[in-house]
Amino acid sequence: NSGFKKKQKKVKTSTCLSFQVHSCIRNTADVVLDREIMRQKQAESSLESSNQASPLMRKKPLRQHDSYLHRLSVSSSAALWQDIPDVRSSGILASMTLDQQKLQEVKFELVSSEASYLRSLDVAVDHFQHSAELNGVLSNQDKQWLFSRLQEVRDISSNFLNDLEERLEDDILNFSICDVILGHCPELRKVYLPYVTNQAYQEQTFQRLQSGVPQFQQVLEKLESSPVCQRLSLKSFLILPFQRITRLKLLVQNNMVKVTGTGGFPENNAVTGTVCLFQIIKDCNESVRKMKSTEELIHLSKKIEFACKIFPFISQSRRLVKHGELMDLEHGTSVRRKMTAPCMIYLHLFNDCILLSKKKEGGRFVVFDHAQFSKIRVEKCELKLYGPQKNIFRLFLLQNNAGKQVVFLFRAQTQSEKLRWISALSEKKEVELLECQDCPQVQCLKAYKAQENDELTLEKADLLMVTQQSNDDWLEGVRLSDGERGWFPLANVESISNRHVRLRNIKEKQRITKATANFQKISG
Repeated sequence: NSGFKKKQKKVKTSTCLSFQVHSCIRNTADVVLDREIMRQKQAESSLESSNQASPLMRKKPLRQHDSYLHRLSVSSSAALWQDIPDVRSSGILASMTLDQQKLQEVKFELVSSEASYLRSLDVAVDHFQHSAELNGVLSNQDKQWLFSRLQEVRDISSNFLNDLEERLEDDILNFSICDVILGHCPELRKVYLPYVTNQAYQEQTFQRLQSGVPQFQQVLEKLESSPVCQRLSLKSFLILPFQRITRLKLLVQNNMVKVTGTGGFPENNAVTGTVCLFQIIKDCNESVRKMKSTEELIHLSKKIEFACKIFPFISQSRRLVKHGELMDLEHGTSVRRKMTAPCMIYLHLFNDCILLSKKKEGGRFVVFDHAQFSKIRVEKCELKLYGPQKNIFRLFLLQNNAGKQVVFLFRAQTQSEKLRWISALSEKKEVELLECQDCPQVQCLKAYKAQENDELTLEKADLLMVTQQSNDDWLEGVRLSDGERGWFPLANVESISNRHVRLRNIKEKQRITKATANFQKISG
């Protein structure tokens, strides 16, 4: 306890000087991402002046009263490692390459942004979670769901920042931090995994309290009006841990790994840090996905009844891939089909099976057929039946619940809906990067939260390889950083038109993938 308090006191001393919460949140989110987007844009420009000054060099003269601790506490785009007086006076900048300077700036930014993040956590814990007024209107269960393990997240961040600062102060000219990140990954995972997994309960609890408990609304409005919040809401503080773990990975992977050179200890250390952070994020996402899938199955099981052969519905490995209503134009066996009046059929597609239902009042579904995923096939077709028709495809159940082969001719409302169903119903093939050098690429300019199961949640600066595009402005793509596939709106991304930049992005992905595979092979 005394050791922790000593560390916390040191950290708070270094972060309390003229610090603004709004600046800290911008630094942990937009500054890093804007810089990554700018990196892509600069690379797309084919004309670069040879006399152009280094983008890392500060045009404005350094003020004499600026100090290391002051700059560390003020998280903004102007807080640069090269502006530290000891660094400037050492003369080391003249002997460093641009990549070496960039690497030091990224490492310094990681430290300073962690200080900003910790300051915001202090507000979340001390001002909100420990508020006597707020605790007076919350039940113990509501407190647990609303704040989860936020205080533990703050304590881990405090220890993490203390070790980062010590490393920085030991050798300000050539400090390393990837081994510090590696050392703290087990503790980061221990607190981030339960906190992120609790997100759904956190959101539900907040909405219920906000809409149904007047006392909660009144106390919250009073707390949020405090100057310490800088007009930011409680929700802004609660989502910080979700954002921070992703930003850490982005800083390490998209910056440190890319400028440490190929091979050798520095790259291996940076890649190892990337692998560990990626694993934390992957575990968090998988935990959230499993919890969401189980809740969906339980909720759906209460609304489904079988008019055909019944099978065990709830399974730990089953997850909903896509669902929706389609127009049935024709169906029957492979030998005998019958044209009927068009009717609506509701499809629930899971990772291991598909259910075909008639939707009833009250949101209930009567299942009349089902099949295993391995026993279905889909066929894209552009037939003209009953006059000009669009967005048609065939679904084959090679072996339905009665052991027969049946065929359905479905019509979707839009081309994107048709393409999304065809993609969801098809077996996914592993994307080979070497075969995709000329595939379109885009970069996310505006974050997007997935609204349906087959969509991809995008973070600002994400790089994606496009696999197909609909005529109503939806794209399907693969995110280069983690290989996740899904659909997203065209309005949230910008095309990368320069082929050299696209090739560079693929090579960087291949380099990280290869180094990651080598690390995983060595470690176990």
